[in-house]
Amino acid sequence: TNRSMGSYFIVPCRKLLLISPLQRLSLHQAMRFFPTRHYSLQKYTVFAAAVCCSNLVLSSSFSLSPQHHRRSTTTTFLSSSTASMSSSTTSTPSTPEKKLMALRQLFDQHNLDCYIVPSDDPHLSEYTPEAYKRRQFITEFGGSAGTALIFREQAKLWTDSRYYNEANLQLDGDHWDLMKQGLPETPTISNYIADAAKEHYESYKKPFRIGMDPFVHAASFCKELEKALDEKIDNEDDKCGILETSLTNNLIDELWGESRPALPNAPFRVHEHAGKTVAEKVKAVREQMAEKKATMAVFSALDDVAYLFNIRAQGDIDTCPVGMAYGVITNDQVMLLCDKEKVANIQEYLNEAGITVKPYDAVLDQIKEHLETTDENTKRPKIWIDTTRSNYAIRSLIQEDKQLLDCQTAVTTMKACKNAVEMEGMKRAHVVDGAAMAHFISWLQEQISSGKKVSEVEIDVVLRNYRSQQPGYIEDSFPTIAGVGSNGAIIHYRAKEDSDLMKYLDAESSILIDSGGQYTYGTTDVTRTWHFGEKISPEFKQYYTRVLKGNIAMDSMIFPTNTPGFVLDVFARKSLWDAQLDYGHGTGHGVGAALNVHEGPQSISPRWGNKEFLKKGMVVSNEPGYYEDGNFGIRIENLLEITYVNNDDNLAYDQEKELSVKPSGKKTFLKFQKLTMIPIQKNLIDLELMSSTELDWLDAYHQEVWEKVSPLLEEGSSAYQWLQRSCDKIKRT
Repeated sequence: TNRSMGSYFIVPCRKLLLISPLQRLSLHQAMRFFPTRHYSLQKYTVFAAAVCCSNLVLSSSFSLSPQHHRRSTTTTFLSSSTASMSSSTTSTPSTPEKKLMALRQLFDQHNLDCYIVPSDDPHLSEYTPEAYKRRQFITEFGGSAGTALIFREQAKLWTDSRYYNEANLQLDGDHWDLMKQGLPETPTISNYIADAAKEHYESYKKPFRIGMDPFVHAASFCKELEKALDEKIDNEDDKCGILETSLTNNLIDELWGESRPALPNAPFRVHEHAGKTVAEKVKAVREQMAEKKATMAVFSALDDVAYLFNIRAQGDIDTCPVGMAYGVITNDQVMLLCDKEKVANIQEYLNEAGITVKPYDAVLDQIKEHLETTDENTKRPKIWIDTTRSNYAIRSLIQEDKQLLDCQTAVTTMKACKNAVEMEGMKRAHVVDGAAMAHFISWLQEQISSGKKVSEVEIDVVLRNYRSQQPGYIEDSFPTIAGVGSNGAIIHYRAKEDSDLMKYLDAESSILIDSGGQYTYGTTDVTRTWHFGEKISPEFKQYYTRVLKGNIAMDSMIFPTNTPGFVLDVFARKSLWDAQLDYGHGTGHGVGAALNVHEGPQSISPRWGNKEFLKKGMVVSNEPGYYEDGNFGIRIENLLEITYVNNDDNLAYDQEKELSVKPSGKKTFLKFQKLTMIPIQKNLIDLELMSSTELDWLDAYHQEVWEKVSPLLEEGSSAYQWLQRSCDKIKRT
């Protein structure tokens, strides 16, 4: 009612507020139920109303704060039986607007002011099972990394530079704001929430309630958020924000309803290329537990569990050979916690390995039970978890800090540093992968040379088909990125048949192809940019060559032990920097052995926060690039093995012996060895930018590719001839 004018207006609200006819609301209570932007305190008074039988009853009146409502909608008065939204939604909201509206209705039911939706499953996996792609459901953004933050009046998505373009294209800009994570002007999620909580607390004198599912948030994130909230208020007894983690259901699941995909339940298989037994690995873990006085070690990351127990799975997470499970080791027990159907085919193996199978949902009970016991030596239980890789539900069980050991798990480094058997499998995988790529690129070049146009989707399908013909192939190691022209500048682009973005490759365009395979014995990941036309601009050749020079510079590095990856990153960028160019992603990530294509703890990146030393046995990618939005993308990626410069040191490592003692003042040095066996397109290179040393490197690499891959190809075949031409020495004049 506009009292001064004697006229009426519709109160915009998301949900009819149902209260007793006699109940009165304070201003602060009522504010939770009404959008409150752009109202004038001088003119408007809003009346809280209740439906009792068929009568509308005015129960209290209050004025709204100004500038809190964005758009007007029509209010519908409903009967009491239909006004509140049921938790068992029968129909799934179909648009971004409807999804947000339905979620905000749940805010009212659960007394929330915002809700955080990460990309994670309970194991904080990089790629998540379909049933856990809640952030993708609510945002309709398909990238693998990102966190959605939904308030009553706004919705924001944080994602990193790999996905800026993709997010801009996929987000509904009328309802979502993109927060470009990593840019100086973009606040962290924790700080953004803390600022909102402080403003809310100062306005309404009550805590800002932050909804979250404790099973899909890293414990370290929750600690960071609590710290940010505490720093916003001076009085230690007050809280400007509260983490609400006791909700019975994940709110996104309530919206998703019956449309939510089934929970994953693929069977495990025994991994035959481990190089170490489960007993050997458990022994190593327990030795570290004893050193750190830990009585229980809990492994949440799926690749940690797969590595520890020498098991793999296919189907729980696309392209990742892991299964949904936890691992637990105590002084007298080794437990695998998963659904029993997953181990039906390997139960005998588990029995022989001394592994006890417990239900998946029993992980919290096992931790609780252990915390209530006392150890014979320490008299106090201590749980070892890595809070960056464990969910908040697990961490919250450990109430006393003295019962928590929070650091990198024993398995993390063991897994990262491959043994001789694992490395042999990785080398074999890259040779057969090279054969598959020879077949594929020779086919693709023939198609383009004959004047045909090939869609990005067909490129994906044909490449997968050639890989599938190699021995031991299981699936791709990640969704293939095949970006023609401007799509190549979208770092993690994936072609879809029904997408407006999908392009066709012809002789006028370049294509960036980033792909890999999961084999029973190893994992591959390779990127090349190709151009099969005659009209290649000098600028494109210059950019391509500078990227190649960066790849060669990284590959050629010799560096001492105890060197973190960020120290080397500059060498991959120097040639681009010379031309005042750069790229927004890291230069290198770790890769698992018949495991996840992205593996820590090591990386090569300008982000100096990761101080993990590069070590013998690690596998890293070497992938500098250059991208022009709306035009093209260039990236050249090889996987590299880290090894000692001194062969005696390598022999000692393989035999698990101590390295020889160096003379005083001498250091042990490391170097890279190439694993990827796929040629680099020579006619894209600007020879004037290349040094003779770099050209020697290229010829030597191509000679190695030819010697290892050509025996797998039929002599005289198209693939054989293509490989032969591609590996000929480059003409230097």
